Amino acid sequence: MKILVCGPKERYERYRPDFASELDAQLVFVPLGESLLRAAEENPDAQMIFADPIFEITQEILERLPQLELIQSEGVAFHRFDLQAARQRGVYVCNNKGCNASSVAEHTVMLMLMSLRFGITGDEAVRGGRQIQMKERVMASGAPELADCAVGLIGFGDIAQAAARRLSAFGCRLFYYSLHRRAPETEAEFKITYLPLEELVHTCDIVSLHCAVNDETRNLVDERLLRHFKPGAILVNTARGDLIDNAAVRTALLEGRLGRIAMDTLSPEPTPAEHPLVDLPQEVRERAIYSPHLGGNTGSSFRRAHTVMWNNARLVRAGKRPDFIVNEM
Repeated sequence: MKILVCGPKERYERYRPDFASELDAQLVFVPLGESLLRAAEENPDAQMIFADPIFEITQEILERLPQLELIQSEGVAFHRFDLQAARQRGVYVCNNKGCNASSVAEHTVMLMLMSLRFGITGDEAVRGGRQIQMKERVMASGAPELADCAVGLIGFGDIAQAAARRLSAFGCRLFYYSLHRRAPETEAEFKITYLPLEELVHTCDIVSLHCAVNDETRNLVDERLLRHFKPGAILVNTARGDLIDNAAVRTALLEGRLGRIAMDTLSPEPTPAEHPLVDLPQEVRERAIYSPHLGGNTGSSFRRAHTVMWNNARLVRAGKRPDFIVNEM
């Protein structure tokens, strides 16, 4: 069995579960920046692809792999994979549903706290010998605690639910929007209230994105929706950069309609230094916090993900349906 692996060899060696050796798989690695199309042309007998979801898997690539049976995301996302082309060719596309929920939820709360509590600017002030000046400035600002905030979660899947559990412990008022409202019992369990999207962003001090990218959600946070945001709100994104309209968010930040942004994900990736949400005027920069797409990057997340991936390879090889199919096979 041959597997094209879109990702670093070191990571796969580190997190490969013990049972994977039973499959006697030949791994062909395609590092970030190298051509998956060329790898497919050179390995037409590959039966599976394990892929970091930052890779694009197109119909053209699938056409080069007549024996392909499985495309397995290394993470939760799969929006760069051609699901329809895979389905037409009888190829399963799977993700690792829920594997990084606790990790991304922790990261989400961290970004919220850093935004509220001057995490970056406070650090810079101490390093620059301006500790007292910064302290006086913060004391005069009336900065809220996280417990004082109404937090709105857009999307309510595994990650948003994990975030809700953690935010509830802080005492936040919690709201969510999802295409499908949850049962009353679920809302009671998470101490969270459903609101329509525009009402949610108008109500909440912090809006956090937790939905998948598809035709309905791409550029969800656009100029139209931003007009409904509560003045001075914080926008947090630990989902995907494609959910936001970069130009619209930049304008709202520059005009002060958005108070702050805290971004773990931006589009495109890799993110250039001249990105419209990164290359900001000096007077606005301290209202933006970034992390380099680290939300799901913990050892625990990778161990869970790689166990699912190799188990799916084992299931497909045995002629069985894999877990977490995302292309309606």
